[in-house]
Amino acid sequence: MLRYLALSFFVVFAATLAAQDDLPKADPNEPMEIEPPLLIQENPNRNIVYTTPAIPEQKIADPEQVAMALEKARKNAASGERLYKAGVIAKVEAENRALKVIRLEADLAAARLELAKQNLALQETRLEAREIPETELETARKLLAAANSEAEAAVAKKKQAELDAAMLNLRRQQKLLAMGSGRKAEVNRAQEKVSALQEKAD
Repeated sequence: MLRYLALSFFVVFAATLAAQDDLPKADPNEPMEIEPPLLIQENPNRNIVYTTPAIPEQKIADPEQVAMALEKARKNAASGERLYKAGVIAKVEAENRALKVIRLEADLAAARLELAKQNLALQETRLEAREIPETELETARKLLAAANSEAEAAVAKKKQAELDAAMLNLRRQQKLLAMGSGRKAEVNRAQEKVSALQEKAD
């Protein structure tokens, strides 16, 4: 058995040597057809032109979408008082719903003001091109003035409502602390909120 294995190994080894003799020999004096890659490559950053990224334009809120959100918030606020009286939600939740309405009213006024500004700019361009009479530009200016007044009133209402809500929260936290159910850290946080809103109002 061992002799048979040794004979088989010898035959395979001899065939391998014969096959190697048949292979073509490479001439060491001839250049290689495939050149190896260079180890030192050109700096890839040398020819790059650096450009500053474009600043994204500020997205203007769609007045129609804000108006829809406002209508939904008004319905939630109206049901909030009823749900509070029925004991379904807490008083704080009902107050937050009412505050959300005031905030959305300010957002809607701001969106309308931005549209009025864009409309005025457009009408000024059209007047320069003599596409519209001066009266249409005056109308655009009046609309802008009205939108500006509405936005200022809405912002003032929002600031006052947020300050009132913060002061109410401060009184609640102080009562909870006096009853032994609150924490001093919550009172301090509520006081900081009131102080920050008062600084903005000044």
